[in-house]
Amino acid sequence: MKNILFIFFTLFFMGFSVKAQDTILEKEEAIRLVLENNLDIQVAKNTREIDGNNATILNSGYLPTVTANAGGSIDKQDSEGVLANGDTRTADGAETRRYNASLNVNYTLFDGLGRHYNYKSFKERSEQSELQVRQTIENTILQLFSVYYEVARLTENTNNLEQALEISKDRLTRAKYQFEYGQNTGLDVLNAEVDINTDSINLLNSRQQLRNTMRDLNLILNRDLSAQFEADTTVSFVPGLQMEAMYGEARLNNVRLQIVEKDINISNYSLKVAKSGYLPTIGLTGTYGWNESNNNSPLAFTLQNTSTGVTGAINLTWNLFDGGRTITGVKNAKIGYENQELLKKQTELEVERDIRNAWDSYTNALYVLEVQEKNLQTNQDNFNRTDERYKLGQITSIEFRQAQLNLLNAELAKSQAKYNAKLAELQMLQISGQLLNIEF
Repeated sequence: MKNILFIFFTLFFMGFSVKAQDTILEKEEAIRLVLENNLDIQVAKNTREIDGNNATILNSGYLPTVTANAGGSIDKQDSEGVLANGDTRTADGAETRRYNASLNVNYTLFDGLGRHYNYKSFKERSEQSELQVRQTIENTILQLFSVYYEVARLTENTNNLEQALEISKDRLTRAKYQFEYGQNTGLDVLNAEVDINTDSINLLNSRQQLRNTMRDLNLILNRDLSAQFEADTTVSFVPGLQMEAMYGEARLNNVRLQIVEKDINISNYSLKVAKSGYLPTIGLTGTYGWNESNNNSPLAFTLQNTSTGVTGAINLTWNLFDGGRTITGVKNAKIGYENQELLKKQTELEVERDIRNAWDSYTNALYVLEVQEKNLQTNQDNFNRTDERYKLGQITSIEFRQAQLNLLNAELAKSQAKYNAKLAELQMLQISGQLLNIEF
């Protein structure tokens, strides 16, 4: 009896801690929180921003470079010179000052189209980065709902276990009354107490699992791990799904296929960039300069000289042979492109396998759910009749307990089947590229 009181006391406070919450975390709110707070998504978005910066005109090589240079120097020399008439002159500490400044502009007119294909490659990487953000969001949402529905399942399990415990309590009360009036032996009372202990322990474990899973969900949402909430246990399925339609959607919208397609385009541009090494480079240079020189030496012909001017030039550079580096680069780029083509074929096969496996898992899960719903109804009817017969003393407590356990197991199995079917549907929608287009 002391053990039963202790368990009841523990259940009371643990149940209060789990149920002391009024806020229901709706599915839409969970999605909003994960999109705003999840760290993996934030990292992916930052990477996308970097790739977006790289794909701008400022990183393309199409703009000229402008540099400014300036300098000055002071030179002191002791000098001696002989004039034409034979006179000798000396200058002690003659000082020469020189100043210069220039503005230089360099612009590449043609570089073998290397920068053109580099710019296109950066654009492809930027678009690929967008796809990778989408992939991260899809994976995170799938992870979110796998944990969210686990919270919902454990919530239903906890409620079912609470009901089972209440049934066991009523049974213990009836057994005590019957024992007091001599209608049964003390064995029925002991059996009822044992079953209450079992049900109480199962309920304690379920509540502990529920609290742990809530913390897992808060971690995904990147919020206070101790935040309390209730999960929405309602589940609705997307109507009218067809296998061939899902396969067609996967071939068009699967994010893995779209990412590998971008890899092929990038490899193609890398090959063209490598081939640009065979062509010449033509560039323009322009300089606006100012120079001034001051000399106080009596031996100098000019004491001050100042010049300003503009200089322009066009140059052509053609690397006729670079030791074979360009040839090697082109060969390797071709192999890289072929590898990407092979990876695309492999990915297409994997996506076809995944969508067909996901469809089979989805349809099988729906069938299991339908069977479990019928099984639950059968066990509910059986328990109701068993309960009536037990009250009339027509069956033993062992038979009653078996009917109670059958009902509890059917409730747990139906709950498990419901969420398994929903997760199978979400996985199929992700593979088909439709996960972000549905209402949860």
